[in-house]
Amino acid sequence: MDVSVRDLRNSTATVVAAVQAGTRVTLTVHGRPVADIVPHRVRQERRPADVVYQGLDRVAALAASLDVAGRTNLDDYESGLSSDDF
Repeated sequence: MDVSVRDLRNSTATVVAAVQAGTRVTLTVHGRPVADIVPHRVRQERRPADVVYQGLDRVAALAASLDVAGRTNLDDYESGLSSDDF
């Protein structure tokens, strides 16, 4: 759904209702897209770093079985951050 800046100003409640209903709105100026207004998404589950590392090990094992890479070295990923920080 494309909405001009003027239409947004004059029909803000209608546009917000459309976004709340799941419609993605493209804001335009003189017919050119300038921004997207998208429905808010609830963040998916947070995963501890250990779970992320286990997934990386599985990917590394698959890569090794395909002879495309070596084993994951957890020291390569140690930054003091968790997946929640990204």
